[in-house]
Amino acid sequence: MPIDKKFAKQLNAQVIAEQEAALVYTQLAYELDRLSFSGMRDWMFAQAAEERVHAQKFAQHLLDRGERVQLGEIKVPTIKISHPLEAFEASLRHEEKVSELIRNLTRTADKVGDIDSRSLLNWFLDEQIEEESTVGEIIDRLKIVGSDGSGLLRIDQELGGRSSGNE
Repeated sequence: MPIDKKFAKQLNAQVIAEQEAALVYTQLAYELDRLSFSGMRDWMFAQAAEERVHAQKFAQHLLDRGERVQLGEIKVPTIKISHPLEAFEASLRHEEKVSELIRNLTRTADKVGDIDSRSLLNWFLDEQIEEESTVGEIIDRLKIVGSDGSGLLRIDQELGGRSSGNE
């Protein structure tokens, strides 16, 4: 099952993008920890772990099709937050970026006729809808509570109950 070289290169870039996403979530976790929101920190760490699993899914697809995976330079943007809302807004912006990358992968797969990648890409398209929806809901809740300490602590406690994520 040969793979179009341009498409393989784009898939490899997605491996790197998913690793970048893991680092972005890790940085957001550190920022939330600095603000003493340990539940939100743990949620971000779980999200980082999930992003590493996503990177591995793309890498394994390439490897299964006889391609080499080559990690490249990963740059994590400087992230400074003063309120949890800013962390989740940064998260949503990053998820929207990743969603567009996956839509572009899907467009390329269609263009080159790579039907062998469709199940993988369809899974990720569905996953990104879920990711953006989840983060959007958290943002809505954070906006409702604003700077109310008890509301923030309640959301923090709820988000801390998330498992480490192996999706």
